[in-house]
Amino acid sequence: MSSIQQNIEQITSQILAAQQKCGRTQESVQLLAVSKTKPNQAVLEAAHAGQTAFGENYVQEGVDKIAYFSEHHPELKLEWHFIGPLQSNKTRPVAENFAWVHTIDRAKIAQRLNDQRPSSLDKLQVLIQVNTSAESSKSGVNDQQVFELAELIYSLPNLTLRGLMSIPANVTDYQSQLQAFNQLAELKDALSARYPDLNLDTLSMGMSGDMEAAIEAGSTMVRIGTAIFGARDYK
Repeated sequence: MSSIQQNIEQITSQILAAQQKCGRTQESVQLLAVSKTKPNQAVLEAAHAGQTAFGENYVQEGVDKIAYFSEHHPELKLEWHFIGPLQSNKTRPVAENFAWVHTIDRAKIAQRLNDQRPSSLDKLQVLIQVNTSAESSKSGVNDQQVFELAELIYSLPNLTLRGLMSIPANVTDYQSQLQAFNQLAELKDALSARYPDLNLDTLSMGMSGDMEAAIEAGSTMVRIGTAIFGARDYK
C-alpha cells in the first residue's frame, strides 16, 4: 500500500469521525485532493486509491494534468476543480478544461468564464469566494457582494452556481474556526432563501488544520493537500 493511499484512508476516516461526532450523515462531505505542484504519478496513485476529485491552483499546471489524464488514463474519469486565484487573462483555459471553479470573486471573471465555456461541455459548476475574515491579503467578496454576484451568475447560461467557498484566517482556536465557518454557512442559507430554485448544495471550506470545525459548521467539501501528498516543493 502506498503512503498516498494510506493518507487518503486516514483522512477519510477522520472525515467520517467528524461527521458522526456532529450527527451528520455519512458521505455528506467530499474529499477534494489538492494536487498543486505534485507530479502526475502522485495523482495517479491517489486515483488508484479511489480518489476522483482533484483541486489545482495554477492554470497551466492544471491544464497540463487534465490533458495528460485525458490522453493516458481516460478510464479514471477524474473531476478537476480550479481552486486558485484567477486573473481575467487566464479564464479561457479554465473555462475550456475544468469542471468546477471555486474562486469567482468578481463579475468580470464570471462573465468571461460563461462566454468562453465550450458548448460541447456541461455547464461550469461555480462557487463564489467569500472573504469571511476581511483580510486584505485574501481574495473574495464581502457578504453584500455575494448577492450581487449571485444575481449575475444566475443569469449566465453556461454557469451553474453551486454555493460558496472561503479560506478563513489561519487560527488554531477551534471556536474561532467554527465561528468563521458558521458565518459562511449562514450566508449560504440566506442565498438559498433568495434563490430557492437553485440547488445551492456546496460549501467548500476546511483544510487540514480546521477540517473538523468546517464539517461541524456544514462543509460539504474539504480541500486537503499536504496531508495526502506530503510537503510541497515550490522550486
